[in-house]
Amino acid sequence: MAELTPGVLEVDVEHIVVKGPDGALVDAIHARPDGMPHSGLVVHPDLMGVRPLFDDLCRRLATHGFAVCCPEPFARAAVEVRAAEDPAVRMAHVAELDDDLQIGDLEASADYLVVHDDVREVAVLGFCIGGMQALKAAATGRFDRAVAFYGMVVPPPSWVGAATRRPLDTAAEVCPTLAVFGGRDEWTPAADVEALRAAWASRPDCVIVEYPDAEHGFVHAPERPTHRPDDAADAWQRVLAFLRPQ
Repeated sequence: MAELTPGVLEVDVEHIVVKGPDGALVDAIHARPDGMPHSGLVVHPDLMGVRPLFDDLCRRLATHGFAVCCPEPFARAAVEVRAAEDPAVRMAHVAELDDDLQIGDLEASADYLVVHDDVREVAVLGFCIGGMQALKAAATGRFDRAVAFYGMVVPPPSWVGAATRRPLDTAAEVCPTLAVFGGRDEWTPAADVEALRAAWASRPDCVIVEYPDAEHGFVHAPERPTHRPDDAADAWQRVLAFLRPQ
């Protein structure tokens, strides 16, 4: 997350438990700046879930005045799925996820911020699978703004199960949303991005930003060979401006 330059505020970061809509206990990161946060931000991590990378992200975001909550997306998966270091293990489990519960966890995280941090507005932001879920959550009416980093506009067939929602089905109903894509991202082909653009044709408050030479995951994980520092820095500036409009 190195290209997200920290703000000026001191921050407390802790690990908490959020209660999902089914009563499940969901591990989460909570970050709060000193003083009164100006708004809340729910972060959906990428496929590999809550880990030190996202402790750092939540801290950095909170230095800009956000109260942040980042829930683990595989909270209900078997221990061997959650503990796996091979992304393929989690990937094979995606079709079993219930989006009513997954998005309910994001909403429960928003409620946590409202109660514990006294914020009125809450946005949602996600990466990869989290970007896809952010696009879905943006249409629930619970969030005031949304940011989707290279979220799948069309879920891969192997990720679709009986309880999978499809972002394009509700794309016209989203709150103001910023979607960030890489022009060389095989997970978000040009035809899918154009379908989203068409769905937002009458929505000037929904913005698509493309980085032509970027591949998947180019912003949030500096250890990846696809990371592009200059593009990542530009994207973060756009995100901060979008989440805190003047």
